[in-house]
Amino acid sequence: MTRLFNDPSRFADDMVTGFAAAHPEHVRAVPGGVVRAERPHEGKVAVLTGGGSGHYPAFCGVVGPGFADGSVIGNIFTSPSAAQAHSVATEAETGGGVLFLFGNYAGDVMNFGLAAQRLTDEGIPARCFAVTDDIASAPAEDTTKRRGIAGDFVVFKTASAAAEEGASLDEVVRVAEHTNARTRTLGVAFAGCTLPGQDEPLFTVPEGKLGLGLGIHGEPGVSESELTTADDLARTLVEGLLAERPADSGAENGRVAVLLNGLGSTKYEELYVVWATVSRLLAEAGLEAVRPEVGELVTSLDMAGCSLTLTWLDDELERLWLAPADTPAYRRGALATPTRPAADVRTRSPRARTSAATPAPAVAEGAGADTSAFAVRALRTAHTVLHEQEEALGRLDAIAGDGDHGRGMCKGVDAALAAAERAESERAAPAALLAAAGDAWAAEAGGTSGALWGAGLRALGAGLPADRAPEPKELAAAAESALRAVTALGKAEVGDKTLVDALQPFVTAFTQQLGDGTGAADAFTAAARTAHEAADATASLRPRLGRARPLAERSIGTPDPGAVSLATVLVAVAARA
Repeated sequence: MTRLFNDPSRFADDMVTGFAAAHPEHVRAVPGGVVRAERPHEGKVAVLTGGGSGHYPAFCGVVGPGFADGSVIGNIFTSPSAAQAHSVATEAETGGGVLFLFGNYAGDVMNFGLAAQRLTDEGIPARCFAVTDDIASAPAEDTTKRRGIAGDFVVFKTASAAAEEGASLDEVVRVAEHTNARTRTLGVAFAGCTLPGQDEPLFTVPEGKLGLGLGIHGEPGVSESELTTADDLARTLVEGLLAERPADSGAENGRVAVLLNGLGSTKYEELYVVWATVSRLLAEAGLEAVRPEVGELVTSLDMAGCSLTLTWLDDELERLWLAPADTPAYRRGALATPTRPAADVRTRSPRARTSAATPAPAVAEGAGADTSAFAVRALRTAHTVLHEQEEALGRLDAIAGDGDHGRGMCKGVDAALAAAERAESERAAPAALLAAAGDAWAAEAGGTSGALWGAGLRALGAGLPADRAPEPKELAAAAESALRAVTALGKAEVGDKTLVDALQPFVTAFTQQLGDGTGAADAFTAAARTAHEAADATASLRPRLGRARPLAERSIGTPDPGAVSLATVLVAVAARA
């Protein structure tokens, strides 16, 4: 288990502080993550790795010459926020554009996508690429739904090496796509990992069994089988990957990049025992392992397990795989000596940007101030109930996910309430107050839920008047706007087993009640009950989106954590309104 921490909710922040202090020659800490200590030459594509923390040395451990230009670091197993990604990108880019690289998880896709769009709007070309190497998480005919696990490392390495050679943004993206198309990973777990501050692992594996097809965010395997010998395990991994050999790998080319990756508490000696058989089986299959890596490169806190990654190489990918790199956790070869003094590069400031002046927010007057005060009271209620339910929501999320939902919701509501209270002290109108709360929630919580709650709160307040009480039709329109914002961002529909399964019934019932002449408080209470019933009903659904999707069978019988947390907040606000 994770034993060394201060405040569990600040584990990632404390880790980054220590990491930057330990490696000042390679990295410097910036809001949202780390960047290279010395900025690269003007016009280089900035390759930024990112995702939740808990995977060291991925992702921050590979920042340095020859590899990544920076890393965006989220909370444990939680995607960083769009604000964090934007912050790191503005510190790292030097005029050649930005490429965000991450595993294929809904929160990462959402938040990095928002950051890339914001950068593009500011005149900085920015692209995203999500790695999809995990063969256990979706069938071969549906590779776009596969997760990114240890194969992230190979894609990050080749794309970064291309950028170091001076390739354009389009070329670096092409290399990432090409590497990903030739990369396959299969992993197994022997025991689950434990989040900082928790006493129990996110999942357990029965004695004498292994979980096949695990995720790297504490998700259990998609199936269980007998744990026999290292030889048998090696054969399972190799045969599984060879069965998915890329169609364009070329029969004449038997060269592969190989990564036998430990997940946190599997000893190196054990990995070498497995590697002895893996290397023999690959040779018997006519494959030559090119500079194989055996060790811990993409971990999952203290999870016991390992994964095997194969990338079928061509001449280009082999050159990039073998290219030199110098980072805190990964070194290969010798880099060319910089042509300019390090001090000149280190001290150069990021490019200046211009932005339109932000108009002063409207001031709440009369009954508009009452609406702002109600919003703050509602957030205080949400704060209370979410902290009361933090552990329960985490356990619910651990059934088929990564167990971080309760902690993420608490971090989000803490930030939102603080922002709302500041806005109220400045007499902010409801729209400005809820926008500040939503932005703070999204920025601090990260993850899918953080982004969705942030968008929903901002949209909820957008149409509320500053100087009078909202009319019933305005309340209905505000609720519908929040629903549209959430569904537009998350792309979820009713039946996907997400918070939308509680939000849409709430909005429908609230709007109908208001249309029938029911008072706002009574309409809200009735709609909250509807949301609660709908959240409970998600137990019968199979997830079609998010991290629970690969573990759909395990999820059946358990309600969706996002729907439950939303309904819990709505019911509590209704009771205390």
